Amino acid sequence: MTAVETQITYSNSYTIHHEEAYMTQEEDWDRDLLLDPAWEKQQRKTFTAWCNSHLRKAGTQIENIEEDFRNGLKLMLLLEVISGERLPKPDKGKMRFHKIANVNKALDFICSKGVKLVSIGAEEIVDGNVKMTLGMIWTIILRFAIQDISVEGVYLTVNLCISAPSKKDGLALCALIHRHRPDLIDYSKLRKDDPIGNLNTAFEVAEKFLDIPKMLDAEDIVNTPKPDEKAIMTYVSCFYHAFAGAEQAETAANRICKVLAVNQENEKLMEEYEKLASELLEWIRRTIPWLENRVAEQTMRAMQQKLEDFRDYRRIHKPPRVQEKCQLEINFNTLQTKLRLSNRPAFMPSEGKMVSDIANAWKGLEQVEKGYEEWLLTEIRRLERLDHLAEKFKQKCGMHEAWTGGKEDLLSQKDYESASLMEIRALMRKHEAFESDLAAHQDRVEQIAAIAQELNELDYHDAASVNARCQGICDQWDNLGTLTQKRRDALERVEKLWETIDQLYLEFAKRAAPFNNWMDGAMEDLQDMFIVHSIEEIQSLITAHDQFKATLPEADKERMATMGIHNEILKIAQTYGIKLSGINPYTNLSPQDISTKWDTVKHFVPLRDQMLQEEVARQQANERLRRQFAAQANIIGPWIQTKMEEISHVSVDIAGSLEEQMNSLKQYEQNIINYKSNIDKLEGDHQLSQESLIFDNKHTNYTMEHIRVGWEQLLTTIARTINEVENQILTRDAKGISQEQLNEFRASFNHFDRVRNFLLLRLPLEFARIMTLVDPNNTGVVTFQAFIDFMTRETAETDTAEQVMASFKILASDKMYITVDELRRELPPEQAEYCISRMTRYVGPESPPGALDYISFSSALYGESDL
Repeated sequence: MTAVETQITYSNSYTIHHEEAYMTQEEDWDRDLLLDPAWEKQQRKTFTAWCNSHLRKAGTQIENIEEDFRNGLKLMLLLEVISGERLPKPDKGKMRFHKIANVNKALDFICSKGVKLVSIGAEEIVDGNVKMTLGMIWTIILRFAIQDISVEGVYLTVNLCISAPSKKDGLALCALIHRHRPDLIDYSKLRKDDPIGNLNTAFEVAEKFLDIPKMLDAEDIVNTPKPDEKAIMTYVSCFYHAFAGAEQAETAANRICKVLAVNQENEKLMEEYEKLASELLEWIRRTIPWLENRVAEQTMRAMQQKLEDFRDYRRIHKPPRVQEKCQLEINFNTLQTKLRLSNRPAFMPSEGKMVSDIANAWKGLEQVEKGYEEWLLTEIRRLERLDHLAEKFKQKCGMHEAWTGGKEDLLSQKDYESASLMEIRALMRKHEAFESDLAAHQDRVEQIAAIAQELNELDYHDAASVNARCQGICDQWDNLGTLTQKRRDALERVEKLWETIDQLYLEFAKRAAPFNNWMDGAMEDLQDMFIVHSIEEIQSLITAHDQFKATLPEADKERMATMGIHNEILKIAQTYGIKLSGINPYTNLSPQDISTKWDTVKHFVPLRDQMLQEEVARQQANERLRRQFAAQANIIGPWIQTKMEEISHVSVDIAGSLEEQMNSLKQYEQNIINYKSNIDKLEGDHQLSQESLIFDNKHTNYTMEHIRVGWEQLLTTIARTINEVENQILTRDAKGISQEQLNEFRASFNHFDRVRNFLLLRLPLEFARIMTLVDPNNTGVVTFQAFIDFMTRETAETDTAEQVMASFKILASDKMYITVDELRRELPPEQAEYCISRMTRYVGPESPPGALDYISFSSALYGESDL
């Protein structure tokens, strides 16, 4: 079997020339008056079947070969079908000369193809000469069916398959079919002793699966000593064309598979882009309402928790989305490059999912994010101020309420009614001292009211209780004023009754009361809480405290003078033997009270010094944090700007191949990634600053937000630049561009790129036609990638819609439609099902059920219509 298969070959290396190789055979038609009856029978059947195999394409056939060709009409139609050319218009008449004219047109056409007709005239054909008719058909078969087949191959195949007496067992013809289509014949089950069965098997398989009509009878071949070679050569040539067509179909199928594989890969990339874009936009849609929620908390702890949640969003949740956004842009650019390389239309994402839409959504997210952070910091400052004011309000209210305790009862007493003169005088002076003290406390009441008003303006959460307490203090103060005035009026009425007033007690009371009030104010100031945000502010407090300490010697003199009055009273009483009651009738303040408060004031002074020095240390620590952050930010900020400039010029400055450029860019990218630790360290310093409530920094113009935005832009720029070089490599490999050509393209591009921004702007007028090709959207700029695509488009061989149509036409045996069975037979299963699911039903004359339109499908692959 192997030997037989090896010998059955077809070759295009040698073409039959009628004038030489078959001149002897053509002359045989003249020399022989009659054909062998067996040969004539075989030729009639074979030639008739061969003609009908072509005429059926035109919807007709012949029954009697010498009769049906007599008028020349079907003969001309046969020549048109097998040549694919149009013959002159036939004569429509039925007269003999009309028939001769039509036959002559057919014979002239045969002669125009370089075929020499010997002793074959139109009259013989019209007269139904069997010998001449068969000779003419044989000449046509030689020219149009056998000419392109190797002569040696045909004769060897004929000899092996049928003609040789020793080879008429039919096994060779079965081996020929098995060689090309092993799925049609199980060669191992054939028997050498069954030639007729073997031949009929070959004939039936050829007719059913290879579209080769049955042209011979197995009995005639086996029972005839020497079968007719012309009939057998005609039949065998059909196998050549069938198998040659199968090879063309395989080539066409491979081309279609390639095109469909590219299309499937592009569709997968489109689906991945749509999915990633949808997820990113959905995340932005969910995140913005959270950032727009500006409902303030009532406590500092709750607001600090909000700030911590925002930091987690910045550190944990947002960075992966930044990477997804960058990867989305890279995938989009790669997809567009692949579509351009495969002559496909540009990818247009779904509405709202363009790269620009995602960029706008991302911009909106960052704007809301910035506003949310500013709101958080503002609210924290507000709550800090509220806590400070609330504590201060409580402290002042407590001191005032402690001072006013019992004053209303004291002013309501009528002790002067039963008092002596001295006692009345004492009561009067005491009341005057109280009025002085009352006026001194007016400041404190106004401060309490002012603090309450500020708490209300800042929307303090417990404003109701503050207002109630403040109103109570104000009402009590008004009542004290009324009672004081009433008591003065009463004392003044009886003042005239009393003449003796102890001037020393009165003078003590008058000097002791303001001094005591001064000490109360001093203790209040020394215990006053403060909040500062800079060294300058704490230094201002220290200066004020130093000024206060400078007044202490003068205050000590006042204390000693007041105590001197008391000593004078004791001296007079001792001198004149006056028994003192021990109580100053004009004041409740005793010398012991003055001394005790003075000691208390002196005790609070060093404590105040300690508090101020601790605050100085805290502010110095904050200043160190500011300087530490500024030192790093002033290095990182310019470094990012420098890297951005280096990357923007990398395509011009880096020499060598694209792979070397890629390696250089990868090194750039690795250096940038390695630099991430500095950004993280700066983030840590920034977090420490915010935890220390540091909100400004005069040592640097860079904020953490500036550094973050610059870092994200740097990562995006290096990723985009690497992607552009990858696309150039993809273009170079797909188009077959050499490194020298790329360098020439780069030099040409740089010649027009005056400002080195990697875009061509306002080219001369003579390039207007080219601009319509490289800039179809009329944006006014041309990228280097578009420039390379234009320079290589005309020289690179790419698949086109017409080539795909021609390939499908081969698979469909020159039909305008293709069937499901043909697709599944010629294409791999995956590509076949892909075509079946997307091809539309073919609508045309005489189309069988299930016919598919491959022409519109091929056009749709290249964007010329919709799938």
